[in-house]
Amino acid sequence: MPVTPTYPGLYVEEVPSGVHPIVGAATADTAFVDYFARGPVNTPTRVTSFADFERVFGGLNAASEGSYAVLQYYLNGGQNAWIVRIDHGDPATATVTLAGGSPPSDVLEISASSPGLWGNALRVAVTQTVPPEAGRFNLFVQETRVDAGVLAVVATESHLGLTMDQTDPSYVATAVNSASSLIRVTDATGLVPPTLVAPTASGDAPASAYVDLDDGDEGDALETDGDLSTTDLADALEDGWATLDRIDPFIFNLLCVPAIALLAEANQGAAIGAAETFCEQRRAFLIVDPPRLSNASAALEWLSDVGRIPSANAAVYFPRVLVTDPLNGGRQREIGASGTIAGIYARTDAARGVWKAPAGIDATVRAATPAGSVNDADSGVLNPQGVNALRTFAVFGPVVWGARTLLGADQRASQWKYVPVRRTALYIENSLVAGLQWVVFEPNDEPLWAQIRLNVGAFMQGLFLQGAFQGTTPREAYLVKCDRTTTTQLDIDRGVVNILVGFAPLKPAEFVVIRIQQLAGQAQA
Repeated sequence: MPVTPTYPGLYVEEVPSGVHPIVGAATADTAFVDYFARGPVNTPTRVTSFADFERVFGGLNAASEGSYAVLQYYLNGGQNAWIVRIDHGDPATATVTLAGGSPPSDVLEISASSPGLWGNALRVAVTQTVPPEAGRFNLFVQETRVDAGVLAVVATESHLGLTMDQTDPSYVATAVNSASSLIRVTDATGLVPPTLVAPTASGDAPASAYVDLDDGDEGDALETDGDLSTTDLADALEDGWATLDRIDPFIFNLLCVPAIALLAEANQGAAIGAAETFCEQRRAFLIVDPPRLSNASAALEWLSDVGRIPSANAAVYFPRVLVTDPLNGGRQREIGASGTIAGIYARTDAARGVWKAPAGIDATVRAATPAGSVNDADSGVLNPQGVNALRTFAVFGPVVWGARTLLGADQRASQWKYVPVRRTALYIENSLVAGLQWVVFEPNDEPLWAQIRLNVGAFMQGLFLQGAFQGTTPREAYLVKCDRTTTTQLDIDRGVVNILVGFAPLKPAEFVVIRIQQLAGQAQA
């Protein structure tokens, strides 16, 4: 603020610089929308490792294509993921009701933290506190699993010093529901606790005190026998990805919906189109999983049958991949490659930047192999139509061998032909949207425009120095314009400020041509 001199001497006045640094947005935070064994329904949940995913959503499940995709994502370099468990088939939640008092009556209802069969593996016990305290009790929870005919405990929780008094900080519903990842107290009636048993010498609940939760059910989710021809699953998937709007102010960059490949072909095109539209509206990118296809010709025929679904914000990869299935004795299982590809996107972004094509000998496929063989001839058919190949080379192993969007067919001649070009544009857009929020409601005149040019220019210059653009000088590489030519008086009267940002994108070298010439009269080795 201005200094008011009151005495002879020196005064210091700090002048605002007008600098509002723009921070680069995330580029590879991936959303997975599918059926999962457990976890909150239609609630986007952030996980940062497969261990996180196992704790919340149960890990691998034979009926969940998406669970294998999440594992592949992390094995191939993924970092942040948003998981959405769809609501399909009206799954039921496992519960148990505990009685107390004399004569006994129902006083406490406990349910699994989310619906599904998994809740039937839970059991609970209530004991006296140590030392015994009137009106208080301990609640123990176990999650069990049968391995080779032997019951094993895989997770435990202990909730100590609980009470039925709603005015007490240790009220059973408040204490348990805020701390437990396994159960929820869904009804607690009166002040009388459940019937208590004495704890063991170590303070734990005796095995005989445990009672099982039951009536958990998957609904129709597991009753599909692979033929999901109805539209209810497609509707459930669409409802699922729509919930990603709730993660604001966070964003997702990539969307994987593996279950689309399990839909009947008549429904696949509509589902893919809806997912593309959703991504386009949110500056995100869809990785499409095709169904099982026998060869390159079948892949092109499928693409034609589902309506070609042209979008700059989507890419498709062929063939699917084979992974080792620990739930089936280590046998191979064929799954869609979307999780694998999303992980490679994340790995490439971290190592080289979003402007580097996620393809080539550095884009190796980890812990998976292509489900079919693709040779040069096949690639020559797929690539011109915008289908990216997964190939295996003797030296490099399985790699991604294509970097085109679904607008990448040669005949379309689209400016968004290449995945890195489109994703770079989305990155710039997301970064500027987040970094220019301070502009709203500022006086719309030259001082504001100068600040915008300064901050956006600094951001673009940073990308230029990282090698994100073509050109040897900033003038050749990017453009930032915000002045009277972009914002007219009519725009000012309407409360609009227009910013023009352009860049010269890097494009991948798809075709390397080597010319060999023999010079006449030269000795030949």
